[in-house]
Amino acid sequence: MNQLTGVHHIAVRPTRENYRRTVDFYCGVLGMEIKMSWGDPEAPCLMVSCGDNSCMEILPVVQTADQPGGPLAHIAFSTQQVDAVLEAVAAAGYEITSPAREVELCGQKVTNAFFIGPVGEVIELFQVHE
Repeated sequence: MNQLTGVHHIAVRPTRENYRRTVDFYCGVLGMEIKMSWGDPEAPCLMVSCGDNSCMEILPVVQTADQPGGPLAHIAFSTQQVDAVLEAVAAAGYEITSPAREVELCGQKVTNAFFIGPVGEVIELFQVHE
């Protein structure tokens, strides 16, 4: 039984030099609409609509040991069952890097969690609370 309801967002992490160019490409060239913005006014985190219920998140570069940067930051899947999915992931032996936590994002309550997939990809589970 599939516990996922679709792709919530795909996050890209352009370099500081390419941040504005990236936003201009997705919003100007491809016509994607900004749905949410938060963080640093000079290089904010943005959620832009892909035209369906999914988004692309454009993140400013913040390089740390556990987030070295690179074009793809993570893939986020929508689910209403974060805990059940995390149990299955842990039971299968995959590393959970951030357990489920409830956060507020632009006035919207969400629960998210992160883990590492089979080829080293970072995966986020994303549950929007109504």
